[in-house]
Amino acid sequence: MGGERPGRGRVLVITGTGTEVGKTVVTAAVAARALADAQRVAVLKPAQTGLPAGAPGDAAEAARLAGRLTISELARYPDPLAPATAAARAGLPPVTPAEVAKAAEELADQHDLVLIEGAGGLLVRFDALGGTLADAAVLLAAPVLVVVEAGLGTLNLTALTAEALRARALPLAGLVIGRWPATPDLAARCNLADLPNVADAPLLGAIPEGAGALPPETFRTASVHWLAPALGGRLDPTTLTGTP
Repeated sequence: MGGERPGRGRVLVITGTGTEVGKTVVTAAVAARALADAQRVAVLKPAQTGLPAGAPGDAAEAARLAGRLTISELARYPDPLAPATAAARAGLPPVTPAEVAKAAEELADQHDLVLIEGAGGLLVRFDALGGTLADAAVLLAAPVLVVVEAGLGTLNLTALTAEALRARALPLAGLVIGRWPATPDLAARCNLADLPNVADAPLLGAIPEGAGALPPETFRTASVHWLAPALGGRLDPTTLTGTP
């Protein structure tokens, strides 16, 4: 898991097929498993949008759930928009892929694992030149973990994200369902098999819907059951409730 360079920790980029798919909770779960393995972990949020200064952001939420880790936020913009648009509206400098890569490399010098949580999807723009999280991943030569929805409509978005990664020769580490429902419908059950097929990548986890509301200690203990061994857990995705 994660891109490795001699003398540096691993870097794993976490993106989603869109907004509100569960990226922060997945980031926290991956961090929790690494912390349980006594690894030094950092979470990097390149651009936090939609929050005023001083309010806890996504990186802080990941730390609250996962435990003691380093958090870094490169920029914050108050409007809940794509980073490039939010930066322009606020009259603030945008974040560039080069700045993201530099910050990740500096964190990797001091940590075993650096998790970069993007904003929205893979190709959401950071700056007016069209820089994206994918461009930062290319600079870092880092694998990408994609957080996906469980139900109807997820297959097309997942396939498009996987295609964008392949076009950039970026390794797709796998998929994690960010909000697995307690009572999955037919589409969700079928997607357990269909998602890995359309992405040509393994399903590496399914986070129960509402997991982010659990007490932190419960979250950390339970996370081992949500993620596959490649992400430090013990989940066998074939044990999830699949198609009858």
